[in-house]
Amino acid sequence: MESAGLSGPTGAPASKKAKERSKSRSRRRWQKGKAKASRLLHSMDLRTMTQSLVTLAEDNMAFFSSQGPGETARRLLGVFSGIREQALGLEPTLGRLLSVAHLFDLDTETPANGYRSLVHTARCCLAHLLHKSRYVASNRRSIFFRTSHNLAELEAYLAALTQLRALAYYAQHLLAINQPGGLFFEGDERLTAEFLSEYVTLHKGCFYGRCLGFQFTPAIRPFLQTISIGLVSFGEHYKRNEAGLGVTASSLFTSGRFAIDPELRGTEFERVIQNLDVHFWKAFWNITEIEVLSSLANMASTTVRVSRLLSLPPEAFEMPLTSDPKLTVTISPPLAHTGPGPVFVRLISYDLREGQDSEELSSLVKSEGPWSLELRPRPQQVPRSRFLVVHIHGGGFVAQTSKSHEPYLKSWAHELGAPIISIDYSLAPEAPFPRALEECFFAYCWAVKHCAMLGSTGERICLAGDSAGGNLCLTVSLRAAAFGVRVPDGIMAAYPVTTLQSTASPSRLLSIMDPLLPLSVLSKCVSAYSGSETEDYSDPDQKALGMMGLVRRDTSLLLRDLRLGASSWLNSFLELSGRKSQKSSVSIAEPMRRSVSEAALAQPEGPQGTDSLKALKDLSLKGSSETSDTPDMSLSVETLGPSTPSDVNFFLRPEDSQETQLLNTKDRGPAVSLFPEGFQPRRSSQGAIRIPLYSSPIVKNPFMSPLLAPDSMLKTLPPLHIVACALDPMLDDSVMFARRLRSLGQPVTLRVVEDLPHGFLSLASLCRETRQAAGQCVERIRLILTPPAAPR
Repeated sequence: MESAGLSGPTGAPASKKAKERSKSRSRRRWQKGKAKASRLLHSMDLRTMTQSLVTLAEDNMAFFSSQGPGETARRLLGVFSGIREQALGLEPTLGRLLSVAHLFDLDTETPANGYRSLVHTARCCLAHLLHKSRYVASNRRSIFFRTSHNLAELEAYLAALTQLRALAYYAQHLLAINQPGGLFFEGDERLTAEFLSEYVTLHKGCFYGRCLGFQFTPAIRPFLQTISIGLVSFGEHYKRNEAGLGVTASSLFTSGRFAIDPELRGTEFERVIQNLDVHFWKAFWNITEIEVLSSLANMASTTVRVSRLLSLPPEAFEMPLTSDPKLTVTISPPLAHTGPGPVFVRLISYDLREGQDSEELSSLVKSEGPWSLELRPRPQQVPRSRFLVVHIHGGGFVAQTSKSHEPYLKSWAHELGAPIISIDYSLAPEAPFPRALEECFFAYCWAVKHCAMLGSTGERICLAGDSAGGNLCLTVSLRAAAFGVRVPDGIMAAYPVTTLQSTASPSRLLSIMDPLLPLSVLSKCVSAYSGSETEDYSDPDQKALGMMGLVRRDTSLLLRDLRLGASSWLNSFLELSGRKSQKSSVSIAEPMRRSVSEAALAQPEGPQGTDSLKALKDLSLKGSSETSDTPDMSLSVETLGPSTPSDVNFFLRPEDSQETQLLNTKDRGPAVSLFPEGFQPRRSSQGAIRIPLYSSPIVKNPFMSPLLAPDSMLKTLPPLHIVACALDPMLDDSVMFARRLRSLGQPVTLRVVEDLPHGFLSLASLCRETRQAAGQCVERIRLILTPPAAPR
C-alpha cells in the first residue's frame, strides 16, 4: 500500500511525475509565450512595446535587488537595468526612422527599404526580450526556474539590443547626410572613411551565438544553426590545411563544443568571417556540391527527364540585328583574361521535347562521371515548348554552379512547362570581371539561336537569376541591347545586387548580423570579382592556405596579370552602339563582326588612358540628359594596373591611393562619434579586421553596377520583376533600382518577402515560408512567359 501511494500507475515516483507534469506545463507556457510575443510584435506599436518592457524590467529589478548579495542576483539585476536603459534610448531613434521610412518606399503598395528593416529587426529583439522578461517575472519563484539558462539568454539579447541601438544611430546619421530620397551614401570620402572605421569595430559575435537568426522566421533558425556549426568547424579544417584535401561533409558538423556552447560559436564565427580569405568562402559555399549532399538534394527534388551538362564550343556565330534581321552581328566567344574557352550550361527539362535528343545536341553533352549514364527507358517526346528560361546562378561571383541550384530549377521546369538553360560561368578570383559577363552573354545568344535544339520555339524567353546571377541577368540584357540583338522578353531577378560599390545604406548595415552575408565576406567577393583582390599572406591565418590554397592564389594572381587587352571589350561595343544612329546600317555591320576584344586591342589609347578614365568618371556623375545620345558613352573599361580612388568609395580615405588597404581597428580609434553622450556599443575583441579596401573605378562600370548606368542604357531593359527579402543587406539595391526604372517609365515590379534570408531559393524545400517565396519567383517568370492579355 505504501508503495502504491508513492508511485503512479507506471511505477514512477510521484515526485518525478509531478516534475514531468510541471516541465510539460512550462513548455506549453513557453510555446504560448513565444506565440504571444510574435503577435505582440505585429500588434503593439513601438512605444507600447517599449513601455511594457521597461515596466517588466523594473519589476524584475525590484525583485532581484531584494535577493541578497549573490552573484546571480547581481547579474540579473544588471541585465534588467541594461535592458531598461537600452530600450528607453532606442525607442526615440526608431520612432524617427519609422516616421520618414515611407519616403523611401517604391510605392504605397510596397512598404520596404532598409530603414523599415532596421526598425523591424529591433522590434524583433525587443519582442523577444519582452517575452523573456514576462517569463522571468512569472517563474522566478519557481523551483524549476533555470536561472543560468535564462540569464545567459537575457545577456545575449541585451548585447544584441545594444548593437542594434548603434545601428539605429548609424541609420539616423545616413538619413541626415544622404541626398533626399537616396538610400545609398554619396558624399565626402572623408565621411565615408570615418563611418567605416567606426562601423567595422562593432562586436558581431553576439549575433552568431544564442541570437543567431532571431530576425528570421523560426523555421529557418535550426538550419542557420547547423550552417554556423559547419562554418566554424570548416574553419578549423581550413586552418589545418585540410580545405580541398579530404574534407568530408560529415566531418563539418561534428564539433560538439560549438553546438553546446553558443558563446564560443559566436566568437569563432566572428573570427572566421573577419580573417579568412575568399578561397575559404568559395570552398565552404561549394559544400553543397559534395557528391553525397548533391545526391541527397536530387533525391528530394522533382524528377526530370533531361538534366544534361553541355559544353558550348568557343566558336563565333552570327545573330540577326533586331532593327534589321537581314543584317547580322558576330557573337565572339569569351576572351577576357584566359582567352577562348568553352562555356558550360545545363539543360533541364521535365519532359523530353523535340530536338533534345538530336545528334547535334548529343555531341555537346559533357560527361559528369560514371553516374551520369541514363539507364531509364527512352521516354516519348512531347512538342517543343513556346518558352525558354535562361538561368544564371548566384554565389557571390566566386562560388557554386548550376548543380547547386538544380533542385529548385527542376521544380521550375515542371511548373512552367519550359526547358531551362542554367549557365556555369567562370568564377572569381581566377576569372574576374568581365569573364563571367562575356560567358553569360555568349551562352544567352547561343540559346536564343539554338532554342529549337533545346526543346523550345523561342516565342517567349525569360532571363532569371538570383543574387550575383540577378546582377548578370541585368548586365547581359544591357549588353544584348548594346549589340542590337534580341533582348529577353523579361527578367526575374531574385534579391539581386545592383551596385558593387561599398557605399553605406540602411539595409547594408544589417550585414553586421547576417550569417550568410557578413560585411567582410561581401567586400572580399566584390574585390575578387573586380580583379582587385590582394591578400596579406604574412598573417598566420593566411599561411594556413596550404599547398592547394597557395596554388589557387598564385594562379589567381597570374590570371589577373593576363588581362592585357582582352578585358577592354566595353570600349569598343559601346562606341559601336553610340555610332549606330549616325551611320548607315550597312556600314555598321562589318565593324560589328569583329570580336569585341579584337577591337579593343586595336585601340591606340591604352586602357589606362586619361580620356577613358575621364569618360568613366563622367558616366558615373552625369545625369541622363547629358549622356543619353553621347557616343562618348564608351568610357573606359576595366582599367589595368594600379587603380585610382573612385569618386564615391565607402572604403578609402582621400589620401589612400593603394589598390588595397587593411583597416587595423586595433591601432586606429573611431574618427567620429555618432552616438549620444553616455552610450557606447560593444567593440570587437578580434583585433585587426582585414577588409580589402579596393579603389578600382571598375566598380562604377555600368556593366558591373547597373544601378549606376545612364538612363539611355536602362531604357533598353525589358520588363523587370524583382523578388527581394525585407531582411536582406541587399534590399536597398532592389528598392533603388526599381525606383530608378519607375522614374524612367520602365515596367518594373518589386515583391518583398518577409522574415527570410538572402538566398532563400536554395532553401526552397526547407519550410512553408521558403516554398511560398520561391513560388513568388515562379509566378513572376510565368508573367513574363504568359503575359496577361492587353485590355481591349
